[in-house]
Amino acid sequence: MSRVQEWYGPHSSTAAEWPVDALILAKGTTTVSVVLPARDEESTVGDIVTVIRRDLVERTPLVDEILVVDSNSTDATAERAREAGARVVAQNEVLPQLPQLTGKGEALWKGLAESSGDLVVFVDADLRSFGAHYISGLVGPLLVDADTHFVKATYERPYTGADGIVQRGGGGRVTELVARPLINMFWPELAGFGQPLGGEYAARRAVLEQVPFVTEYGVELGLLVDLHELIGLDAMAQVDLGHRTHTHQSMAALGRMAGQILLTAWSRLERQGRVMASEPPAHTLLQFGLDGDADLVDMAVAERPPLASLVLEEDVA
Repeated sequence: MSRVQEWYGPHSSTAAEWPVDALILAKGTTTVSVVLPARDEESTVGDIVTVIRRDLVERTPLVDEILVVDSNSTDATAERAREAGARVVAQNEVLPQLPQLTGKGEALWKGLAESSGDLVVFVDADLRSFGAHYISGLVGPLLVDADTHFVKATYERPYTGADGIVQRGGGGRVTELVARPLINMFWPELAGFGQPLGGEYAARRAVLEQVPFVTEYGVELGLLVDLHELIGLDAMAQVDLGHRTHTHQSMAALGRMAGQILLTAWSRLERQGRVMASEPPAHTLLQFGLDGDADLVDMAVAERPPLASLVLEEDVA
């Protein structure tokens, strides 16, 4: 843990330390893309895009591109995002020659492929606490320090129950019960990241294109582990954005998410030669409802290759 303590201070900051006016001076010719993966988020995605366009495109030109990846929504997500000023692409229409996959990580990978910025900022589309400081805070260290290649957000995550009562620190249940114990056991040098599964982070395109993307909810853990292996801890930073509120998922959904994260962790441990097994772990989960009914669900995760390798293969062909 001494390594974490050495890293934490110099590589941690708050969004207030990165004022937009100062970042404009540091931006120069660097381009910034904001990518929002969105599935059935019509109630929130438009507000998020509106804030980015108003504050960081029109008032101050920090952001060059706002891209919403519509992940097979059945509601008006695409329409709300387009009306607010984003460019919207359908997930399955990006690199259509490839087999179609599903999941959040697939939308992120497709967003990386479709966007053009030197810096890419990922933001979840279900946020109810979004402010322009989410973007400026995340790109700040990247614009000011050439040795920083990846920036992860941290924040307080309250939980709002069905009765409307807010429990401070009660959010991020899978983070606290699954991800953080895994990280502390197997990748303790990453233990300083307060929200390893958070959906808000930014990185240099050149770095993101060199790592694979897990297609489901293990994507954030996979990126954290893979980027650490690629660029090292000193090239990573985190910024405190204050607090984060969003739509909470059901316990059954969180169970499936936890399984996907465990499978992602297993694949990284296996790839690093740290575990060996005579057969792969099972990818099904038997879940029980309140009425006693049982449901067998698939937790399997697929993986997209590093985007740079895909481009290279196309060039060779």
